[in-house]
Amino acid sequence: MIEVGRKAPAFTLPDQHGRKHAQRDGAGRPMVLYFYPKDDTPGCTQEACEFRDLLPRFDGAGATVFGISPDSSASHAEFAGKLGLDFTLLADAPGRDGVPRVCAKYGVWQEKLMFGRKTMGVVRTTYLIDAAGRVARRWDRVSVPGHAADVLEAVKAL
Repeated sequence: MIEVGRKAPAFTLPDQHGRKHAQRDGAGRPMVLYFYPKDDTPGCTQEACEFRDLLPRFDGAGATVFGISPDSSASHAEFAGKLGLDFTLLADAPGRDGVPRVCAKYGVWQEKLMFGRKTMGVVRTTYLIDAAGRVARRWDRVSVPGHAADVLEAVKAL
């Protein structure tokens, strides 16, 4: 995990339309990076909808919102279309070793216990990156209900 106050790791990832986005593109304005496990699952759907519903307020506060998961751009496009998501979803496809590199850089690719079995996956985590590119806040093992509103309050406090 990246500690508060540290520089956010650089990345370049494709979005749901195949367009590339780099961390440096958000320089000069706050950026929300919310890492989630999988498109079209109940918790991830609720989280995406909460960010969608508050997007005008994030825009008004000058912040960019990115959702990041190991799903493909095509999966993200379907998910975004189904839910009317009008923010960017970034595809951090796993490499040959099965590890999504940006998720690993941000420390969210971790061992999890599911149905009594150990597996590797994304632990739901959100980073707020300030205008200078430093981690201003981090939410670990996010509980979804109300989370986007908490993040918005932190953005407004910057």
